[in-house]
Amino acid sequence: MSPSRIIYFKLIGSVVFWGGTWIAGKILAGDMSPYSAAFLRFLSATFFMFILVCRSTGKPPKCSKVEILPLMFLAVSGVFLYNIMFFKGLQTISAGRASLIIAAMPTVIAIGSAIIFKEKFTLSKVIGFLLALAGVCTVIGNGNPFTLLTQGVSFGDLCIIGCVLSWTAYSLAGKPVMKKTSPLNAVFWSCLFGTGMLAIPAFSNNLIAEVKVMSLLDLGSILYLSFLGTTLAFSWYCDAIGKIGPSKTGIFINLVPITAILLGVIFLGESVGMPLIIGGILTISGVWLTNRS
Repeated sequence: MSPSRIIYFKLIGSVVFWGGTWIAGKILAGDMSPYSAAFLRFLSATFFMFILVCRSTGKPPKCSKVEILPLMFLAVSGVFLYNIMFFKGLQTISAGRASLIIAAMPTVIAIGSAIIFKEKFTLSKVIGFLLALAGVCTVIGNGNPFTLLTQGVSFGDLCIIGCVLSWTAYSLAGKPVMKKTSPLNAVFWSCLFGTGMLAIPAFSNNLIAEVKVMSLLDLGSILYLSFLGTTLAFSWYCDAIGKIGPSKTGIFINLVPITAILLGVIFLGESVGMPLIIGGILTISGVWLTNRS
């Protein structure tokens, strides 16, 4: 197999693995508390990330004193808050629905970048933002965005919206951090710090008791999330960025919610109605338009 085909194979693999995280997360959300699930996921992910960093750099990861506070913020936003809301949201809404709400994230990040880093926000980005917003509202409103004004938003949907906001904060804060350290090193330390933060609520919410009754399916879901969905997918994605550039690589992210929906239908028996299809088309079109440059 040629090197270029290997890169695209890895990209497709990353997309499938990330789509599968919603399935594994849905399984865990039904069997244990969000705190236990998030803690076990990142306890394992930290171990795998440590091995990955050592293999990539030939030495253990290091963290200077000036990097501690920025990396702690990444841990709070991208690991602690994101994953608690991730598992809480999946307790009440479908994996496909949640993945489509999350699909609007690149558009929200683009808006944040325009505000904070003064990046150019063109007309196409404005239209893309409005399309993505309409798509998310269509998904949440089950086909009628205006029902949000009368019926409000469910707790599960609010949690996934919280995921979008917390990951946006992680991404924006990560931009200056990545100028001082490598992405792999930053992810390792944010995983390590985040695991420490998750330990307190996890042990306070019967972690030991939940581990004792954990099924093989739960264990497999945790290993999937930590190794395939975090360590391997991230490393393959970073490899692709280095080989073919961020623009070509980023296009594949739009396939993640589609993969999640298909896997949800296959493994969880979730249904796909017209509101989900229309909302998905609007959201993904908006994300593509926002980030096409």
